[in-house]
Parts: sequence; structure tokens; C-alpha cells
Amino acid sequence: MRYSQQLIKAMSLLSDNPKTLFIGQAVEYEGTGLYESLKHIPSEKRLELPVAEYFQTGLANGMAIEGMIPISVYPRWNFLLMGVDQIVNHLDKFKTMSMGKCNPKVIIRVAVGSEYPVDPQCQHKGNFTEAFRSMTKNIEVIELIRPTDILPEYEKALNRDDGVSTILVEYGDLSKD
Repeated sequence: MRYSQQLIKAMSLLSDNPKTLFIGQAVEYEGTGLYESLKHIPSEKRLELPVAEYFQTGLANGMAIEGMIPISVYPRWNFLLMGVDQIVNHLDKFKTMSMGKCNPKVIIRVAVGSEYPVDPQCQHKGNFTEAFRSMTKNIEVIELIRPTDILPEYEKALNRDDGVSTILVEYGDLSKD
């Protein structure tokens, strides 16, 4: 199965869980490549947000504290950078600060920007995977390079109960198959 087909299948799996909600830019309306894998998801499972990444990350944290499983969608790593404080100083630290009593789970979906057919230049195609791995202890960062890894990794992120959130890194150029 192709990369894009696996993404659609994984988003369907996430959508089937009653606790999940997709939040972010271009989850309800066209605008980024990630939308193609979400357009089949019922609209009540998608919450379109303005360009306010810090707010989006804080909202996801709050939803997770309340027992929901937000899938926080960022079209590019470069956009996610606006939410670093909420991820590194809050989401990653809740488990430690609460001595294991507060274990919110957020699934963060982010993409390395595609270079073809149009190169968006350096401000839209960064890959900060290694930086996030070094900055966090309670967040697993997974790169989705092979199509066969997509569904199992999203399923693992959804079903984990170890107090660890997951950042799943997709590659825009791979989904153009």
C-alpha cells in the first residue's frame, strides 16, 4: 500500500476512537497536503483552528489533561516551532511534575515540507526530529519513512498507556505517490 493510502487508513483508525479529535490548520478545509488524508473524516471529529500554534499546543494539552486524545496537526515542523514551550516545558514534563499522576496523551502529527513540485525554501521544509528527541524525555518522536510503518506507529501512539505522547513525522514528498 502506498504512503498516502496508509496515512488515510491511519487517520481512519484514529477517528474511530471516541476520545480523539483532530485539531489544527487545514483539518476541516483545504490548504495543505495533510488535508487529503483527513477529508474523509467526519467533520465533528475535526476542529479547524486559526494560525495560532502556541494556542493549538496549549489547547491540545488541556484536552489531554481532561482525558481526550487530541491529534494536533501541524503542516510543517517550522510551524510547530511556535508551540515548543507548550511541548517541551509542559506536555513533556506533566508526568514528572505530577509524580506520575497526570499523564496526558497528545498525538502530534507534523510534516517535513515537500520540495517538489515547488521548493518552499528553507523556512518551510525544516526537519527538527533530532532536536525534539534531545529536548524531551516523555515524548517519543517517530519518523514515518516506510509506508508499512505508518499504521502500526499511529496505532501504538493511540493505544499507549505509559504516559508518553508521540510526535509522528511525515514526509510531504513521500505522500505524493
